[in-house]
Amino acid sequence: MSATKQRRFRRSMTTAVCAVGATALVTGCTSNTAEAPAAAGSGAAQAASANDDPGDTVRIGFSAPAADHGWMAGITEAARAEDERYEDVELVVAEGTNDVSAQISQVETFINDGVDAIVLLPFDGAALTPVAQKAMDAGIPVINVDREFSSPFAARATVLGDNYGMGVSAGTYVCSQLADKPDAVVAEIAGIDSLPLTQDRSKGFSDALADCGLDVDNRVAAEFTVESGEEVAANLLQAAPQIDAIWNHDDDQGVGVLAAINNAGRSEFFMVGGAGSANAMRSIQADDSVLKATVIYPSTQAADGVRLARLIAQGKNLSDLSEVEIPRQIVLNAPVVTKDNVDQYLDSAFES
Repeated sequence: MSATKQRRFRRSMTTAVCAVGATALVTGCTSNTAEAPAAAGSGAAQAASANDDPGDTVRIGFSAPAADHGWMAGITEAARAEDERYEDVELVVAEGTNDVSAQISQVETFINDGVDAIVLLPFDGAALTPVAQKAMDAGIPVINVDREFSSPFAARATVLGDNYGMGVSAGTYVCSQLADKPDAVVAEIAGIDSLPLTQDRSKGFSDALADCGLDVDNRVAAEFTVESGEEVAANLLQAAPQIDAIWNHDDDQGVGVLAAINNAGRSEFFMVGGAGSANAMRSIQADDSVLKATVIYPSTQAADGVRLARLIAQGKNLSDLSEVEIPRQIVLNAPVVTKDNVDQYLDSAFES
């Protein structure tokens, strides 16, 4: 990173951390320092610029876990697509790994190579926090994706999916479909129960159901895999002779869930998926199974991280905001995809 870029980045960090509280990240803040733009029109003028126009070439290091899951493969694929989109981006992609030590080494290599920014989806957010902080201390902005670091100072910006919002969206949809069934039986097939993301999804689902007087009558937890989805779904179906709706947290494990449902010959209920895979959306579009909807957990998070890294390295902001700084945190929406709107989302869906 050039000396000019480093100075610009350090100024942006002074601004960015000014409103970070002890318990939460904020989405943005302003500075009272002399270096901050003084004129009210300066931010608007910058926002009106064409951010997609080519600028200084930036080298962005990208590291993520191994693509052993359809959603994770989609993450890396979407990041590579952003590299192709911008002629002023050189994306250096490290090999996907679930080895924390190996991922730390990848980030250290990025630091030593002097990349202009790093986009990092950590296998373990807490374990990668120190090396991300090291990059930040070296003047290299880090964009944290999906799994948060344990310190807000380890990233210039964070891009997150909305796990609690996924649960709320799924529960709200279930409520809308069961409005005339106050005694409806609702089941839930969660992901890995020890993960905070699973806990957040379940909490959102429970809260949304409570709003319409329903609750989760039967709940099992799988492991985000096809095999585990089929196994726990088979057990659920044996334990519950009557079900009105099922929410399955993950469309990859949903392949196994649907196999168990077909093997059991059950069809008295409808199912809502999670994450938004292309094969789930095609099934929704064809209306050929109990799967009637899925809730998106965007596989475009790293792609958005690449875009933010480019803007930060080039000293730009989000052109649709009047704020002159890139926000500290962006939480993406969790919309429900049904047969009525599937065409809007299918092209950007990941393959399971």
